Amino acid sequence: MAERRMQGQPMIIMGDDAQRMKDKDAQEHNISAARAVSDSVRTTLGPKGMDKMLVSSTGDVTITNDGVTILQEMDIDDPTAEMIVEVAETQEDEAGDGTTTAVAVAGELLKEAQDLLEQDIHATAIIQGYNLASEKAREEVDEVSIDVDPDDESLVRSVAETSMTGKGAELDKDLLSDLIYQALQTVTIDAEDGSTVVDLNDIELETQTGRQVSESELLSGAVVDKDPVHENMPDSVEDADVLLLNEAIEVEETETDTTVSVDSPDQLQQFLEQEEKQLREKADHIAEIGADVVFCQKGIDDMAQHFLAKEGILAVRRSRKGDIEFLQDVLGASIVTDLESATTEDLGTGSVTRDDADELFYVEGNGDGAHGVTLLLRGATDHVVDEVKRSVTDALDVASQSLTDGRVLPGGGAIEVELADRLRSYADGVEGREALAVESFADALELVPRVLASNAGLDSIDTLVELRAAHERDEERAGLNVFSGDIEDTFDAGIAEPAHAKEQALSSASEAANLVLKIDDIISAGDLSTGGDEEEGGPGGMGGGMGGMGGMGGMGGAM
Repeated sequence: MAERRMQGQPMIIMGDDAQRMKDKDAQEHNISAARAVSDSVRTTLGPKGMDKMLVSSTGDVTITNDGVTILQEMDIDDPTAEMIVEVAETQEDEAGDGTTTAVAVAGELLKEAQDLLEQDIHATAIIQGYNLASEKAREEVDEVSIDVDPDDESLVRSVAETSMTGKGAELDKDLLSDLIYQALQTVTIDAEDGSTVVDLNDIELETQTGRQVSESELLSGAVVDKDPVHENMPDSVEDADVLLLNEAIEVEETETDTTVSVDSPDQLQQFLEQEEKQLREKADHIAEIGADVVFCQKGIDDMAQHFLAKEGILAVRRSRKGDIEFLQDVLGASIVTDLESATTEDLGTGSVTRDDADELFYVEGNGDGAHGVTLLLRGATDHVVDEVKRSVTDALDVASQSLTDGRVLPGGGAIEVELADRLRSYADGVEGREALAVESFADALELVPRVLASNAGLDSIDTLVELRAAHERDEERAGLNVFSGDIEDTFDAGIAEPAHAKEQALSSASEAANLVLKIDDIISAGDLSTGGDEEEGGPGGMGGGMGGMGGMGGMGGAM
């Protein structure tokens, strides 16, 4: 409760349950909360990073080392910690990968800022210095980057493989990177202005359990994991005219509840015959417009199934909305929402083939407007195939970005050490206390090679010393190969990262850190303490730095 005295009497301006944390306490609370989030994903960074087991309140288990997936699954209830989670989400949306790097750097920036605050450097000076450093670092990224030729298969695959290394798809990254490159080639076009455009909406990812990851394949067209609705229907149709229907093939229901009174068997028979007539008319109309195959997003009545089977029409019901929309592109069809108004022009053309072994329909378009491919990812179990899908999704994003942006960077911490070296030189020309913040920004960037080394079981200090020495010798591409433990030209070693993702990580991390540092007063309508007490954890009852997140998101300490 805050109060202010006027003429000797206190003026109450906050409720009894409200709490307030000011100045240094507020800054320490916020920094502790943000660093707790950063520390929770740090061990997943790099090819040797460890996985986390996420157990939800309902018992669902997710095993992953994908930063944004981990943070989204955690039950975080601290507002400052949620701001850092937004860094990961923004990085995922804008760049597709690099979420762990962005969050880890944001946490390290705040750690460095805390040291500066203890030296009585004002937060405003730190924020200004971080802004200068972030802008300079992004400029230097462009300077160091290597141009990508869209036809350079080796380089594009290297970017995809680097993204997958250390994740569930690592063991089969050669195969998967080849499939990713082939898929991208089918959806990449050269625009009139000379730029490269990649439409990832034309690439669908489907998963199947019970097989090995090495059996994954790229298919032209779509995959539909459904069965025919009637056993007497054909299971494959070549050169088919396909109807995509977003309306149930069932008896139309009244908008209001209706009670039908039947007084005799004849009336019941008339009622049933009327329903049968409606369903027969729907099936006849589908046959009249020339449809050989129907993919229906909703239900199909048993009687309608019988009539369609008699017409030799293959029908599939309860198709996923995403499948219907993708089939629209693959077949060049229209999605019909009113069956009565459907015409021949709404149909798409292609072949529909049933694979009884996989229990899947393979749909390939053959019309002029047909386009789209499917990456069918296989794995032994649901957990395996889900992680492979996450890995391939990130790899697709970064590989496509490398094509559209046209720039890549050497990986293995090479770019971070090079940027740190250049920022320290830049700091010499910065006046005032902001120069200290620029140097702290440089130190924070070197967290990446240190964590890469630590997660690989190597000495992080020795590694950083060697990297610094190499970059002082103008070896811009010198990074850590965690598999050999050597410092080498990582670009030549096939370790490459998209420049855009790195620029986004720098921007997101610095802006998030500055946002946290700008806060000097926390006013809460309820209890600021979210678990534990001051003796057990950080400021404001962070409970050992993570209590505010329910022991890793209320997941029973599963990680």
